[in-house]
Amino acid sequence: MIGAPHGTATTLLRVAAGLVRPDAGDRFAQPGSTIHYLPQEPDLSGFASTLAYVEAGFGAEMTDSRHRALYLLKELGLFGEEDPTALSGGEARRAALARVLAPSPDILLLDEPTNHLDLPGIEWLERELAGMRSGIVLISHDRRLLERISRTTIWLDRGITRILNEGFKAFEPWRDAMLEQEAGEQHKLGRKIAMEEDWLRYGVTARRTRNQRRLAELHALRRKRKEQRTAQGSVRLEAAQAELSGRLVAVARGISKSYGGRPVVRDFSARIMRGDRVGIVGPNSAG
Repeated sequence: MIGAPHGTATTLLRVAAGLVRPDAGDRFAQPGSTIHYLPQEPDLSGFASTLAYVEAGFGAEMTDSRHRALYLLKELGLFGEEDPTALSGGEARRAALARVLAPSPDILLLDEPTNHLDLPGIEWLERELAGMRSGIVLISHDRRLLERISRTTIWLDRGITRILNEGFKAFEPWRDAMLEQEAGEQHKLGRKIAMEEDWLRYGVTARRTRNQRRLAELHALRRKRKEQRTAQGSVRLEAAQAELSGRLVAVARGISKSYGGRPVVRDFSARIMRGDRVGIVGPNSAG
């Protein structure tokens, strides 16, 4: 099982699933192996119900596919009778998760599987994945899931792939040690460049063959330092400017709301200040 960060990892997972052709290199899958991929945006078009969609993921692999499909749909808060065209984004994701889990494939590629799951759903998914015999490649921002499930960690850093043969729980100490080692190497490189520049400035003129070679080595060291400092990629951030209007953002007093006689909120009051972080916790469909 592999835990990987989001972003470029999604593209890597799509390459592994055979959905994207790599710019270079080869993708190999063992002939006869089954690979199931959970996408970020599943397509349920063409199916009469969520049950039909999940059952289609089995093919001829299982005879009790309906029982297994109904079990998974129920655990994920669905009944199998839902019209795929009327599903919310979260319901579609849960139906897609049921589909990829149902046949117990040889390799399971999961891109953010805990999205749209509440806490009981995430705990159920942990148990389900822990009991599977499939090889699992997992992309997630859910640290707890990564720590509990992963056994190998892939770190994508500035275009370089590093592999730790331990779960995500051991990742951060390992990453910090790698960065500290890299900083030490950059410091040594900087000192060596400074010494060579001092030789060039005050030492023997670079006319002889040996000195020309030493000058070329200095240029190579400078290029190496530049490459280490330059991340292989770029990020563009844009932020909308808004006028500050004091620290108080909102005040709520005595708010109540119900649907069809079912109360959702009773007598809710709160003051929200600028910079506050407010979380609403509850099971799916509670509000």
